[in-house]
Amino acid sequence: MSFSFPQIDPVIFSFSVGQLEFALRWYAVSYIAGILAAWKLMQFLVKRDNLWSKKGPPLSSLEVDDLMTYLILGIILGGRIGYVFFYQPGYYLQNPAHIFKIWQGGMSFHGGFLGVVIGTVFYSYKRKIDLWSLGDLIAVASPPGLLFGRLANFINGELWGKPTTSKWGMVFPVKNAQECPENWIGVCTRHPSQLYEAAMEGLALWVIMLTFVLIFSSFKRRGETICIFLIGYGISRGIIEIFREPDAQFVNALNPNGYIILFNETIGLSMGQILCLPMVIIGISSMIIRHILVMKSNS
Repeated sequence: MSFSFPQIDPVIFSFSVGQLEFALRWYAVSYIAGILAAWKLMQFLVKRDNLWSKKGPPLSSLEVDDLMTYLILGIILGGRIGYVFFYQPGYYLQNPAHIFKIWQGGMSFHGGFLGVVIGTVFYSYKRKIDLWSLGDLIAVASPPGLLFGRLANFINGELWGKPTTSKWGMVFPVKNAQECPENWIGVCTRHPSQLYEAAMEGLALWVIMLTFVLIFSSFKRRGETICIFLIGYGISRGIIEIFREPDAQFVNALNPNGYIILFNETIGLSMGQILCLPMVIIGISSMIIRHILVMKSNS
């Protein structure tokens, strides 16, 4: 049993003006939806004084509007620059003009994450706002964007998973997705890893973080919500990388799984896992250090 890929046009609509063609794609809509969701969620949370410590929320509802400019720039610039340097530096070094062709695809979550971090630090310094509380607020508003982004990856028929014989395997119509091992019998079915990521990095992580914020009052413990995000995303992405088809530029005859760090012929770490490892380490170590400091201050 397998599922056929739903034939959804990645382009919602398009029109031409002279020789220029304009198109609205689901991928662009996912970015817009993620940004709008983050904006409205942050506005909702800063209006709830009971969620925060005695000092109150780090910024006002109006200041959230100003913050969004820095976050949007961080997402777009960081996401693109991260993809260029993390995944295809050689290609873009030979074709630097293609760096600006964002509409052709190529965005990196980890680059976007670093861009948001830089934008957040700059905004915090400029407005003299507590960095940890501001980071907590942004962290809990991030998973919806991941959810929408991965759904758009699925609609585009990109970033599919490895071949599988599982009942939920999916037949992707893209030519490259039909290239299964030579000993494969029947139609090439693959893990719909985009949906795995949407479920784990997006929906599940968002539910977990909202639970910590709304029920366990994590905003009152500065920095804790950031740590939860770092650990949750890092572990989720690291697990799902096992099921994702490796990036083609890292695959060769000696390394068919596209590992960046190779332990043996079948075990290694992908680029996504390597980039997630520091997130998990920083999240866990920061959480431990924070609890040690709290215990010392209470003793």
